[in-house]
Amino acid sequence: MTRREVETGRWDGIRGAALALVGVGVIARRPGLVLLGAVGVGYALYAGVGEAPAATLDVTRTVSDATPEPGDEVTVAVRARNVGDVPVADLRLVDGVPPALEVVDGPARIATALRPGSAAAFEYAVRATRGEHEWEAVTAITRNPSGSRERTTAIEPADPARVVCTPELAAGGDLPLRGLTTRYHGRMPTDVGGAGVEFHATREYRRGDPLKRVDWNRRARTGELATVELREERAATVVLLIDARESAYAAPEPAAETAVEASVGAAGQAFRALLDGGDRVGIAALGPVDCWLAPGAGSAHAARGRDTLATDPALAPTPSGDRFYRSLWLRRFRRRLPADAQVLFFTPLVDDAAASIARRIDAHGHLVTALSPDVTAGETPGERLVGFERRERLRELRSAGIRAVEWDGESFPVAVARATNRWSP
Repeated sequence: MTRREVETGRWDGIRGAALALVGVGVIARRPGLVLLGAVGVGYALYAGVGEAPAATLDVTRTVSDATPEPGDEVTVAVRARNVGDVPVADLRLVDGVPPALEVVDGPARIATALRPGSAAAFEYAVRATRGEHEWEAVTAITRNPSGSRERTTAIEPADPARVVCTPELAAGGDLPLRGLTTRYHGRMPTDVGGAGVEFHATREYRRGDPLKRVDWNRRARTGELATVELREERAATVVLLIDARESAYAAPEPAAETAVEASVGAAGQAFRALLDGGDRVGIAALGPVDCWLAPGAGSAHAARGRDTLATDPALAPTPSGDRFYRSLWLRRFRRRLPADAQVLFFTPLVDDAAASIARRIDAHGHLVTALSPDVTAGETPGERLVGFERRERLRELRSAGIRAVEWDGESFPVAVARATNRWSP
């Protein structure tokens, strides 16, 4: 519990006016003005008497659902009881709602008076969003009878309230993966002959080749034995990199979804689709808060990925106030990347730094595909300029051989499918 008492300045104007009246009355030799000013000075002296009482409160807070789904309304009930020995005539309580949660019903505050032993309660509702949200302390503001002084007290309830909103990961269809693969079998076609379903080449028959791989049509035509080689399919190692710098928390309008939220949602679809396809997938964040989930596979890894995307502080719905050091981040990221990993980079491309990072990662042998939500819609000259600069960055990335997918009103899987058809031979 922390307390701080300050002057409100509520009576400063009256005090100044009273002294001015006394001065004018003395100079003008008008007793009435002096008397009126003296009355004002008396009120000012009264206002300065007494301190704001301490808020000695027992506060409890409960939430109706600690694990809501995105979009659910969660009711929060706050109850404060005066456990002190003196009444509090002027009390204001303000709850510490997490910044990422929107209050949708009822104010998260109350103004009241409390006698010793009495209690006050209020309720409000918030809309759940992805992430882990913990309430801050309740702020109690008390004033003395004249209102000239107020004391602010931060009160921590006995049981801190928190909600964890973890959306389900739905697969978003096939992803535009590029040529790097692992030694594990998977869904990525390669230029290597071996086990698979697509024809690759024929070669001379060798002792021990499976009979089912013998080209019997050629045997019937020419009398020669030949073995069919199929195009081997292997798994890819993919890291989903999400731009979570402060500049990436851009949105086309104040109430719209930010680019970080759109990127996290799309990354969740990509994560599920890649795992279902047999690929090894990891997660990282480009931002001041460290986030790294090494590439892996399996149901346990799927659960870790779901929790990372939902609750990792680096991907919070609101930006971190920490400073971001790009060169340090890039060195650490490159050390962590497996040698055979490719990167799906989710970024709104609202500045040159994101495009530069994509080119540098790609130049170091990790094939990059940029996946960019468009948050530059707008009609003002400034907004049109931002949109033009973003399109130029996309053009430059494509010119450098980096694939780029952008989506706006359409869904992420639809945009990926359209781009994949365009890239197909």
